[in-house]
Parts: sequence; structure tokens; C-alpha cells
Amino acid sequence: MKVITIQTFTQGLALVFSQAFTQAFTRVFTQFLVLISLLLAFFPGVGNAAEQRIVALAPHIVEMLFDIGAGDNIVGTVVYADYPAAALNIPRIGGYHGIQIEKVLALKPDLVMVWQSGNKASDIEQMEKMGLNIIYSQPHNIEDVASELRRLGQLTGHEIQAEAVANRYLQRLEKLRQQHANIEPMKVFYQLWPEPMRTINKETLINQLIEVCQGQNVFADNPTPYPQIGIENVIVAQPEIIILPDEKSNKEQPIIDWHKWPEIPAAKHNRFIRVNADLMHRFSTRMLDGIEDMCKKIDAFR
Repeated sequence: MKVITIQTFTQGLALVFSQAFTQAFTRVFTQFLVLISLLLAFFPGVGNAAEQRIVALAPHIVEMLFDIGAGDNIVGTVVYADYPAAALNIPRIGGYHGIQIEKVLALKPDLVMVWQSGNKASDIEQMEKMGLNIIYSQPHNIEDVASELRRLGQLTGHEIQAEAVANRYLQRLEKLRQQHANIEPMKVFYQLWPEPMRTINKETLINQLIEVCQGQNVFADNPTPYPQIGIENVIVAQPEIIILPDEKSNKEQPIIDWHKWPEIPAAKHNRFIRVNADLMHRFSTRMLDGIEDMCKKIDAFR
């Protein structure tokens, strides 16, 4: 009778477990590879994040991609995407008057990120018909910046950094709101554009920024988001403060001398505020810089 030693028994047992583990591992790993293949097949934007080619057709999208560490993946953008400084090196494929579709196609992008209300609908429709992978950006309120950051993180493989940036953004926004929660509102007129003169109503993003600072938009109830108005409308509205955004324009805009109408409280008391239009008008994390600057200037008149 052959004697089985403890050493022989242990070695045999180890061999059995080793073979069983190898078979189980191989089965699980094969299933994992199949799952990854299916994901790549159904979601063409998913893949090697470092190799993704992105066309970003709005300044706020460019800023967000750089915020989450995906800026190097941008291969094309619009002429007015100028922040951060590295964005100036990205090839331009369109601007205010539309997108050059042939240039977009030549870049062979994995993702084309469009601003639904900022890009021409006809351009978006044409790119969709050509089979490009279109990702829509359409934030509606201040908090949506955080949601957009997280979504871009998922699309580009930068989830961790995107989550961190989004959380910091929301924390800072809440802090600004708390700082002005119990302050008496002041009536403000936001002169969006001097000629033709335009302002904003309560449905706009800019109005939300003003409300953080406890500003009361005198044209909030206008039925049009960006109504055209006249001097007489401002006189009737009686704003205590007039906010003037420094908007970039190829065409020099006229300057309105509001001191000609001292019956307007803002003009009588020389209460004018200049704000950075890029910070105020873009759905990016820098909006909070714009809010903080505007709040400090409004508070100085309280």
C-alpha cells in the first residue's frame, strides 16, 4: 500500500485549486472582454480617453473640458473660444456665422460637442445627417454647470477630476448664496447691449446671477428673454444700479451717457457697475468669479 505523505497531499490539493482558479479566472476575464467590446460597439465615443478627438463648438464647453483635464483632446473649436490660454492654439472651424462642416469632417472627431441654443440648428442637423457623434450641451441654470462637468467627465474618461471640480463649484456657489441670503434687494438694470438697447428677463442665466447678489432685475417680468427697450422704459423702471458688461465686439458700440437722465436713480447717484461679459455670459466655472465680482460692486452701493 502506497503511503501518501502530508507533503504529497498538500501539493496535489494546491494543483487542483490552481487549475480551478485558472479556469474560473479565464472564464471571468473572457466575459469582461466581451462586455468591453459590446460597450465600444454601442457607444462609439467610449474608448481610449488619451486618443479621443473632440470638436468643441462653444467657449463654455472648451473651458469645461480644460477644467476636467480633457483639453488636450480638443482638435477643433470656434473663433471666440479664448480661455484658457492653451485654447488659443486649437484650430478654428467656425464662429458666429456658422460652422465649416468640411473642416469638422477633416478632423475625424470621435465626439462633436455642440451648444444647442448657441450653434446654428442647420449646422447641427447637417452634422447629424453625416453620422457624426453629436453631444448636446444646454445648461439652463447655474447648478447645471456641475451636471455638465460630470457628464463631460463620463464621456472623456475623466470622471474623478470632473467630480472634484463639480463639487468645488457647488460648494463655492452655495457659499456665495449664503453670504447674500439676508440682504435687502436693490433694483438693477442690466444693459446687455447699447444699440439696439437690449436687456434680460427672469428666464435668463444672467438674471440668476443677479439674484445671487440680491439684485432685483427691473425687467424680470418682460415676456421676451432678451427684449429690445428704449430710454423711456428705463426711466419708468427706476433702477437704482445700472450694470454694464464689457462685451467683446468687432464693431465699436456707442456709449450711452445716462447722466442725461437724472430722473433715473442710478444716474442721479452715479451708481454704475462694469462687469466682465465673458464671466457673466458663459456657462463655465468662471461664472462664480463673475458673480463674486458683481456682488462686491453691488454691495458697495448698499
